[in-house]
Amino acid sequence: MKRRELLLRGASTGAVATLLPAFAPSSFAAETPFGPGMPDGLPMPAPLAGPSPRLPETDPSRTLLERGWRFHEGEVSVPEPADHNATYLSVKAGNARGSAALAFDDSDWPTVDLPHDWAIAQDVSETANVSQGYRPRGIGWYRRLLRLDESQKGRRLELHFDGIATHATIWINGSEVAHSWSGYSSVIVDLTPFARFGDELNWIAVRVDAQAREGWWYEGAGLYRHVWLVSRPALSIETDGVHCDPVRQPDGTWQVPVEVRLTNVGEEAGQAEISARLLDPEGREIHRSGGAATVGPLEQAQVTTALIPGPVKLWSPDAPVLYCVEVDLLREGKVVDTRRQFIGFRTVVFDPARGMILNGVETKLKGVCIHQDHSGVGTAIPDALALWRLQRLKAMGCNAIRMSHNAPAKEVLDWCDRLGFLVMGENRLFNPAPDYLAQLEWMVRRDRNHPSIVLWSVFNEEPMQGTHAGVEMVRRMRKAVRALDTQRPVTAAMNGSFYNPENVSTVVDVMGFNYYQGDYDKFHALHPDKPITSSEDTSAYETRGAFESIQAQQVITSLDKESASWGATHRDSWKMIAERPFVAGGFVWTGFDYHGEPTPYAWPSTSSFFGIMDLCGFPKTAFGIHSAHWRDDAPMIWLAPHWTWPGRECQTLEVFAITNAEAIELRLNGEVIERVPAADRIMGHSFKVPYRPGRIEALALRGGKVVASAVHETAGAPVALRLTPARQAIASDGEDVQAITVDCVDSRGRHVPTANLPVEFAITGGRIIGLGNGNPNDHDSEKGNKRALFNGLAQVIVEGDDSGSRLTLTATTGGLRPARLSLARAPREPRAQVPPVPAEMPITDWRRSALFAQQPDPALAPVDGDNNSWDFVRSGVAAAAGNSGWRSYRTRFTPWKKIAAQGGTLHFAQITGAAEVWLDGKLVARKADTAAASLTATIPPGTGPRTLAVLIEAKDSAPSGITGRVYVSG
Repeated sequence: MKRRELLLRGASTGAVATLLPAFAPSSFAAETPFGPGMPDGLPMPAPLAGPSPRLPETDPSRTLLERGWRFHEGEVSVPEPADHNATYLSVKAGNARGSAALAFDDSDWPTVDLPHDWAIAQDVSETANVSQGYRPRGIGWYRRLLRLDESQKGRRLELHFDGIATHATIWINGSEVAHSWSGYSSVIVDLTPFARFGDELNWIAVRVDAQAREGWWYEGAGLYRHVWLVSRPALSIETDGVHCDPVRQPDGTWQVPVEVRLTNVGEEAGQAEISARLLDPEGREIHRSGGAATVGPLEQAQVTTALIPGPVKLWSPDAPVLYCVEVDLLREGKVVDTRRQFIGFRTVVFDPARGMILNGVETKLKGVCIHQDHSGVGTAIPDALALWRLQRLKAMGCNAIRMSHNAPAKEVLDWCDRLGFLVMGENRLFNPAPDYLAQLEWMVRRDRNHPSIVLWSVFNEEPMQGTHAGVEMVRRMRKAVRALDTQRPVTAAMNGSFYNPENVSTVVDVMGFNYYQGDYDKFHALHPDKPITSSEDTSAYETRGAFESIQAQQVITSLDKESASWGATHRDSWKMIAERPFVAGGFVWTGFDYHGEPTPYAWPSTSSFFGIMDLCGFPKTAFGIHSAHWRDDAPMIWLAPHWTWPGRECQTLEVFAITNAEAIELRLNGEVIERVPAADRIMGHSFKVPYRPGRIEALALRGGKVVASAVHETAGAPVALRLTPARQAIASDGEDVQAITVDCVDSRGRHVPTANLPVEFAITGGRIIGLGNGNPNDHDSEKGNKRALFNGLAQVIVEGDDSGSRLTLTATTGGLRPARLSLARAPREPRAQVPPVPAEMPITDWRRSALFAQQPDPALAPVDGDNNSWDFVRSGVAAAAGNSGWRSYRTRFTPWKKIAAQGGTLHFAQITGAAEVWLDGKLVARKADTAAASLTATIPPGTGPRTLAVLIEAKDSAPSGITGRVYVSG
């Protein structure tokens, strides 16, 4: 199959597909049914068809490096060097000590797969940091062996760490190669100069300092995003080296300027030819252009060209149509490197009087702020779960997301392009110093081609925003952004100081208000030429499934009555935005609850109450409120609370309904309670209803006809558990995940909204990667196989294995009929992974004597501190041919714990020349043949350092020595 056919081959909505419909995502965006219309009133969607779709690959040079990592939680102490000589050697390249050393004993470290967040597995502790959700973080270490084939020599090799929480140091083969000062920026390591090939393995070591905090929310800990091995030709396209954001010309036509940055790690200059093609939504080539450049050794160059599309279909939240720019690098007529970038044609103008104008149409930002954690998995969110979360926002009518307060995973923006979200990309650390400006530049360079990105925010709520220093800092950061992206405006999320003589609103393109909604009119009157948006608003509180506030239990009603002192309810906040055309829109704090920042309560609350949805993505009443505010595609109505209130008979309850239709009719047991002829789409309507068990129903009316309804029935005692998957199948690629909803039903199959029962789970064909129930005050582990329902609901996140057998999940609790869910497996090839390498203790560093005419004593050794008379050599490096004689090779090593206890085997992959191997003064192996050959020896049990001496005979006409790798296996 041709490459482009592989890229374009998708499937219609609901089919089992290997890739997304890459160029026509609108059908994919529509596959998100969500509403309160299920017969038992449970506001959950029916399962979608097929498995979670997979994003198309845009950089074929990448391979996932996520299996077989060894992990240690906690610091590993490193003793001081014993003497001057040890100190001398410890600061040389490749001689890192402790956990970063090549021969460090990690044999008792557990093996983990990435992405990995170790903090979410911690028990909450009142002594831990409140803002981080009372979960201890600390220090962690990761190590992994990597084998590189000889064919990789001469290529550009990189390691990409998409996100490490929080600060990190990375070593390759004992050399310190990278530092990261942000948990939200990628770390790109040029592996090329440090790489070893063939039988000589590479050690990667990463120390993660999660004690460092960048945020006042839960940030996770560890290698929580994807890690990749990248292999490209010596002359290749740089990482994030293609810029191809469409530009509308003054005459209304479009052009796609293409800039391609090239790099050359080769030893000679090279001629590169660039071919760029624009493909339409159906995958047909529209236009082709190109250019060429000569790139010197260890230099960079840039090729610029332009693509002319002709008439185009515009990208918008309602029709997220994507085109593709495919860039090939050719050498001598052959394609050697490729990038694919999906783009969208759209115009965005922030007007001071009319708000945001998208493709010529005034369009409100109907947005939410989101952090990047989820119940059960913390920040290590699988791609399929990230998609699932975005689909829930889309189904609510949300069209915009503020990435708060940091760059998201690249995959999240890819989904935003396909689903149709307008995104405010936000910088994390307010600092124009070089290390931190580089983080801002990285974010813009990586994300500037996404049609979803419409604004860059350089900070969030910085105390220096109203000072001269703050203005100077923003000026520099804005300049850095505009140097990389001339089209998108720059904003800053300000929470005050708007009227100071010096404040940053004067040096940004769009004024961003965090709250202060009462100042919209004043600021607009004073600055009628400055575009305005709400960058953050609302901060209302709700506990999902609760309909009265109980302060002693830290429970808050889900009827949109309470908010922070600086914010307002969901309805009041949107009313202030909707009534002002000059306000571009808003971003509700927040779309989902999140771990940490437990407001308004602290311990025992460990997560926020702000979300429109809870930690599991289960909707609160706010979901219905914003659906009424934001959805115009179909009539809807939301009804709260549930109608199961034993012991409350004849008591008057507050019933809330909201719709985007013209009128509401409320019925109880078939009797009309009240009809509201002019429904308030923003504020909704509250009714006082004496509770009688039965059926309460809210009808949405247009022209006197029912166009939508919401129903709750009084549930009986629970009799059985129920499991509802997000999708009807799960892919057999070992990556696809599902969020399974757990609830219980009564004898008539109705959801029981008041159940709070403990549930235990068992699984085959996959594994449970996380658990949750949305309760901000629940301290039970989010790992394992047990979770209690909270106000009727819990969630199990499952990951399928790569066996292809059905995934079966069972749920049990005492006294109720168990539930069993069996998910079909959809065939799908796993994405390529760099295979794990079995743990082997390498012995790499040797001292080599001068050539002796006669075989030397195996006890011969250099004097302590003598760093000059014996060579420092590595395994696999031969001594040059010369005179005949003998050389001694010496090293000391401390066997790993398992080997020390049980013994092991010493392996020489290759020795050239006749040889004797002496261990601790005893002859353990001999090789009589002078030809290159392998050799093994037994290592008896024993603790402490071992001394290894290898005597090798050299012949005049041939190289000699330890010419292959050396390692110890247990």
